[in-house]
Amino acid sequence: MITKKILVTPGDGIGPEVTGQAIQVLKTVAPRFELQLELTEKPVGGAAYDLAGTPIPDETLEAAKNSDAVLLGAVGGPKWEPLDFSVRPERGLLKLRS
Repeated sequence: MITKKILVTPGDGIGPEVTGQAIQVLKTVAPRFELQLELTEKPVGGAAYDLAGTPIPDETLEAAKNSDAVLLGAVGGPKWEPLDFSVRPERGLLKLRS
């Protein structure tokens, strides 16, 4: 079996629901491809801002760098629109891409 590390970032709004269903699909098909999944969940977007005051905490970035893949949920929403551009949930996506 091959082990794959996947970072799960549920995000905001419908993101947690969608990523939850995606995880169920991954868990269902993994054995058929002889894969073992090592799933780690970290915050991103508005959820991360609410928890840590930043759209993507350093621990989330570090986990992404140490993963084979990132399962990213929806990010942002009306709740965070009044925030300064520098800390808006979407800013976390830009850092994640780098």
